[in-house]
Amino acid sequence: METVELNIAGGVARITLNRPDALNAWTPELGDDLLAALEHAARDPQARAILLTGAGRAFSSGADLKSGAILGGDGKPDVLTPLREIYNPVILRVRTIPKPVVAAVNGPAAGIGCSLALAADLILAAESAYFLLAFVNIGLGLDGGASAFLPARVGQARAFELAYLGERLPAERALEWGLVNRVVPDADLETEAGALAAKLAAGPPGSYAAIKQTINDQLYPRLIRQLDDEAVLQQERVASADFAEGVSAFIQKRNASFTGS
Repeated sequence: METVELNIAGGVARITLNRPDALNAWTPELGDDLLAALEHAARDPQARAILLTGAGRAFSSGADLKSGAILGGDGKPDVLTPLREIYNPVILRVRTIPKPVVAAVNGPAAGIGCSLALAADLILAAESAYFLLAFVNIGLGLDGGASAFLPARVGQARAFELAYLGERLPAERALEWGLVNRVVPDADLETEAGALAAKLAAGPPGSYAAIKQTINDQLYPRLIRQLDDEAVLQQERVASADFAEGVSAFIQKRNASFTGS
């Protein structure tokens, strides 16, 4: 795997998104590597807890809009295929893997990178980290399961605020809102997250699997359908003039001018 690192030690499978120069932005290759790492951790009896984090100064900045990865074979934007075949299976695996999953958010978590963090069972954030659902800023809807995870974590009012306004949510406020479990000094994140994952790894695997299954049944009974609904609506959005304008504005570092077309 070139874009993800997997290390298993002391009962903990540490999975690190490893495109630091691109702020760990998602490409199809990263999605494939991440799913492969998760599947390996799921099968390996030595991995009793999973720790997700990012290399460098970001957890993940979301989809890599500059790589051309969202273009289909005909040169037109295609997010439906990668969401259905690559990205959604990653999110679904995080939620269904019968082992505790901890996200150590070491910096910005934006777009589907934010969705990945929200999919984890427990979230630790560095003080300098922030969460950003920037989809609306480029004329998109939510994806990566954010439409399910947000209201489950923070309720309807705050879910709409985060999704509609597309503004950064600093780590401390994320803690106040219940989006994350703990906030720690940047220098302590690796140690604190490792200690938490190790504590989980020493616990009863069957208990964790049962707890996760029953909470999933209560909170996310239609997650597969929700992920596909997001993907279909997202494909409609990438065919819009507003998306084209949003991406142009993002690349040119200017304010977008949306027309509703």
